Amino acid sequence: MTQVKLSSEWLSGCGGCHVGIVDLHDKIINVFEAVDIKHCPVLTDVKDYPQVNIALVEGAVRTEHDKEMLKKIRESTDLLIAFGTCAVFGGPSGIGWLHEKEDIFLKVFGKGPTTHEGTFPGRAPTMEHSVYPVDEIVPVDLYLPGCPPHPSFIFEALNTLVQGKEPRVSHRTVCSNCTRKIEKRDQDRLKRISEGVPEEDVCFLSQGYICLGSVTLDRCLSPCPQKGMICTGCNGPSINILIEPNRDIRTELAERMHLLTGLPEDVIESTIKEFAKTLYSYALASPLLYQKPAFHLREWITKKKEESKWQR
Repeated sequence: MTQVKLSSEWLSGCGGCHVGIVDLHDKIINVFEAVDIKHCPVLTDVKDYPQVNIALVEGAVRTEHDKEMLKKIRESTDLLIAFGTCAVFGGPSGIGWLHEKEDIFLKVFGKGPTTHEGTFPGRAPTMEHSVYPVDEIVPVDLYLPGCPPHPSFIFEALNTLVQGKEPRVSHRTVCSNCTRKIEKRDQDRLKRISEGVPEEDVCFLSQGYICLGSVTLDRCLSPCPQKGMICTGCNGPSINILIEPNRDIRTELAERMHLLTGLPEDVIESTIKEFAKTLYSYALASPLLYQKPAFHLREWITKKKEESKWQR
């Protein structure tokens, strides 16, 4: 059997997506029998990028070094996969989109609790103006979001591509695999997940908890809500939010929670805006979100800071 040549690269990210490959367990044997790994930062000591059939790229683009490596691996491969939510949407590091890079550098190195003010590293990689998903820099052939991608979806993607087939693309949300029952229940206020103990078999939205399962892509098989934890949206926004310019996490959730709980939509929207850094944390650096006409996250954050100063 002719092996498919495979490379992977690790940009600005935590490395968890590469760990996700190891989570294939016994199935990893099937994958490794079919692929010939030419470049992998955690398995090989190869500095260049040999020509390959498939390349997996993890992490967002944050530095000039990231951009340089990304362009090189794009030139070396027939098919490039944006591997994980950071590569697809910018991921948690995308919060840097909210701030000027000079301010971030000063906060970390100039005024940090463990640094001397005015002392900066002399050999740190030059930062890009902002945080960019992979497809902002080079063309992407396949998107595999998740934080990290679930082993089932990793195996399916690699297995089908190795066989020369197209992977299955699902438009379902996290709710599609959640067994909690949706019920209409009147609530007098929104709750935080730290308040009380949610009922095991009832939808979090029905109970007044903000859960992102209905506005998040199903790339995880919904383990969090199944185990008693709200969905935090780590797979990125659902398809209807991504493709519809006037649909947004905030408005979609507010409408659904209002119908289920009777809580006013404006109250729900205000709460989502208040915790926007958390509720949008996995995809706020993606132009698919910040170019929406109703998306004003920078303004929401600035307003919250001003209100906090006034209250003090």
